[in-house]
Amino acid sequence: MKKIVLNPIGMFAIGLFLGIISRLLDIYTSNLGNMFSQMAIWILFGVLISVYSSSKREAMFNILPFCLGMLITYYFVAFVTKGVYSTVFIAGWTVFALCSPVLAYFTWMTKEKGMLPKIIGLGIVSVSVLSSIVLFDKLRVYDIIIDAVMIYFLFIKKIER
Repeated sequence: MKKIVLNPIGMFAIGLFLGIISRLLDIYTSNLGNMFSQMAIWILFGVLISVYSSSKREAMFNILPFCLGMLITYYFVAFVTKGVYSTVFIAGWTVFALCSPVLAYFTWMTKEKGMLPKIIGLGIVSVSVLSSIVLFDKLRVYDIIIDAVMIYFLFIKKIER
């Protein structure tokens, strides 16, 4: 099952699906829409994709199509539904998506032994927390839950490779 999902085509399909769902949640729900419009949840998805990939290279090749698929359908649905969206946000998320392979490379390393993986993990959690505060005004309950789940997968959960 892992190989069916964790490959570039599977990740692209999941990204396409989550882009649609995310945009529809923005339209029809306020709390879930807000949660899926912020970085913490997408950082968590990126962490999960990266640490469950069998190699650094695979993590890099899995994350980019996921992010691009999500962006394509999110903004396509926004366009079709005549939703409000900003070119600044499109540019920002596109830069994030294009940087995602490098981020996945380092994220994959967090499950290795040594001090550097722990420092990388702390950096990931710090970016997630700071993005909630700096970019989206404050840390919300769902941000704390997302960050706690991220901490579990980065520092506690044993992952067989």
